[in-house]
Amino acid sequence: MTTTTVPTQDAGPGSDNDSAGKDGTPTGSTSTTGGPTGTDPRSGERHRRNVNPKRVAGYAVLILFAAIYLYPFLIQIATSFKSDPEAASHPLSLIPNPFDLSAWKRMFGLTSDTSVPITTWLGNSLLVTVVITTSRVFLDSLAGYALSRLHFKGRRLMFTVLLAVMSVPGVVLLVPKFLIVTYLGIFDTYAAMLLPLLVDAAGIFIMKQFFDSVSVSIEEAARMDGASVFRTFWSVVLPMARPSLITLTILSFQGSWNEFTHFLVVTQSPELKTMITGLAGLASGELGSGTQFPLKMGAALLTTIPVAVIFFALQRHFIRGGNEGGEKG
Repeated sequence: MTTTTVPTQDAGPGSDNDSAGKDGTPTGSTSTTGGPTGTDPRSGERHRRNVNPKRVAGYAVLILFAAIYLYPFLIQIATSFKSDPEAASHPLSLIPNPFDLSAWKRMFGLTSDTSVPITTWLGNSLLVTVVITTSRVFLDSLAGYALSRLHFKGRRLMFTVLLAVMSVPGVVLLVPKFLIVTYLGIFDTYAAMLLPLLVDAAGIFIMKQFFDSVSVSIEEAARMDGASVFRTFWSVVLPMARPSLITLTILSFQGSWNEFTHFLVVTQSPELKTMITGLAGLASGELGSGTQFPLKMGAALLTTIPVAVIFFALQRHFIRGGNEGGEKG
């Protein structure tokens, strides 16, 4: 049997494979990185071009200022877990060595030392803050609604007096407050701590300004259905005031929790001290000898936590309420 052989054609001196392209790249390849799944290096170059040096520098500055701002709080937390000698010798160290809980045990009455009754201070602060905040939110709303909606003789004069009271520094009223609570016979009592702070002029102004922005036609529809003035206020207008109410709650809680001069003037018993007045006495050295840095930092941390929690918890609702109010408007 005879076998016929078919000769192959030479591809030429410039080619080693008939599948090669004109530039020497195999025609089956779709990328310069080898294989159809490779990545075009030009996309990486475009990504590098999109990085804005000014934006990077801006973020770096923000991070630097955030670190500077947070560093004292970190020192406060770390120092509260140090021993007295360690806190005095290394006050700026962020790592307690050794880790000591003596200050926290002393604050919560887990030791025999009862010279710093922080639990009593904390209870007094919570009591006066809750009562004052609740009272201000309710009474300031009522007063603001009355000045905004009710037409009575002397309303403009009353609003002018309200603005005048807001312009008076609180320090000027300390001596009159002391004389009034002494004359009423309530000095050094919870009544002296609470009664002068139940209503706030700034809160009335905030609520009045909001009620002025609410359309009167909404209330007229409710009154045509037989609703009284208070019913209209409570069921129709007040739910619409959610952003202002949350703002008033934050300001009232923060103001009453951090109140110092009023409580200092109207009380003198250690049993009526709040966290702020007690911390002032602790920082002045009247409640013990030595630096007591861990105890002071722990008490300051306890004083900071409630205000921060309330603010961040209600801030989200405040932003949401503001957006809802903007959409309705």
